[in-house]
Amino acid sequence: MCITLHNSQELFAPMRYSAFSVITQALRGHTGWTPAWRKAEPAPHYDVVIIGGGGGGLATAYYLARHHNVGRIAVLEKGWLGNGSIGRNTTIIRSNYGLPGNIPFYELSMKLWEGLEQDINYNAMVSQRGIFNIYHNDAQRDSYARRGNAMLLHGVDAELLDSARLRREIPYLDYENARFPIHGALVQRRAGTARHDAVAWGYARAADKLGVDIIENCEVTGIDIENGAVKGVQTTRGAITVGKVGIAVAGASSLVGAMAGLRLPIESHALQAFVTEGLKPLIDNVITFGAGHFYISQSDKGGLVFGGDIDGYNSYAARGNLPTVEDVCEGGIALMPMLGRARLLRSWGGIMDMTMDGSPIIDKTPVGNLFFNGGWCYGGFKATPASGFCFAHLIAREEPHAVAAAYRLDRFAEGRLIDEKGAGAQPNLH
Repeated sequence: MCITLHNSQELFAPMRYSAFSVITQALRGHTGWTPAWRKAEPAPHYDVVIIGGGGGGLATAYYLARHHNVGRIAVLEKGWLGNGSIGRNTTIIRSNYGLPGNIPFYELSMKLWEGLEQDINYNAMVSQRGIFNIYHNDAQRDSYARRGNAMLLHGVDAELLDSARLRREIPYLDYENARFPIHGALVQRRAGTARHDAVAWGYARAADKLGVDIIENCEVTGIDIENGAVKGVQTTRGAITVGKVGIAVAGASSLVGAMAGLRLPIESHALQAFVTEGLKPLIDNVITFGAGHFYISQSDKGGLVFGGDIDGYNSYAARGNLPTVEDVCEGGIALMPMLGRARLLRSWGGIMDMTMDGSPIIDKTPVGNLFFNGGWCYGGFKATPASGFCFAHLIAREEPHAVAAAYRLDRFAEGRLIDEKGAGAQPNLH
């Protein structure tokens, strides 16, 4: 059966994934699967163009098409879907934040994660296995207790475990480490992981089904501005006139923003991640080291996936340096010495768009009809659903969503920073 979308392109309607369709296709030798999304050609005009085909951009297009009365929508991606930071992260999802500006937003994201697979009819491998933030001294325990209480006051689940309870749940940690003895952990049971590239593919498929044009290998090379407002974009596949433009390009935010004359409070840094050889089931949750920046989980394929700090210099290169590799591995060995026996299979780097306070920006820009979504620092993947949901609300209604009202661009000029974790680009905050 063919359907015709509002861009006059015909395509086979994507089938609904289900146990029945899997069994049926298995009996047919898997010859009947249709493409997940169209290979769309750019049209000369769109009502909304989203620059960036990562998680934030694709989610924005999906929620625009589903929840708002928006006409023709396109997502422009300079490469292929999943080739940026959406496919270069450690897959952790959580909402265990402690400041009022962040808790409601990330809790909305967590709730969207919990219903995502049913919503988009795609297996994103959402696994709510829990996250354990380890603490090592009394002062850190008190800090985690304050964060946990703030979470509970906002209706977010949190538990504070002492050493004895934590030993029963995770017996393989180095509790008697002379430098970093483990005293307990702050736990969010609803947190966990999701398959990063499947999130991109699922949102792409769902958005395409609603008529969004997803245009790969289409790099934006310029933004046309007339009388202080956006009128179009220049791309490697031709010029496109537009009604509104949303920028959601993660580590390339400063480069794309500069095309519109914007100087953003963002630095780009490489963040490395690592995966070991496949192992038998070992770590059935997410664990973070409290005496250094290290976090680890186990993938469905058996590899231990872990990461740590960004590299300490500005870069647009998706690769890292050896001193950071050493620092991350030191943190892992201090937490669980058994990691020293695992063989590292591969590593990769994603480009992080780091704001000065470690919190994101979802806001209008001084240029008319131009909207910006970026500065996600370490939190971009876990924020994917709420990032797209709130950005779509902003673009469609030209006012911030209630849970993203604190993520204004002018907060840096007015001193209303959201310094949740001291994880921004400022070196002294690391």
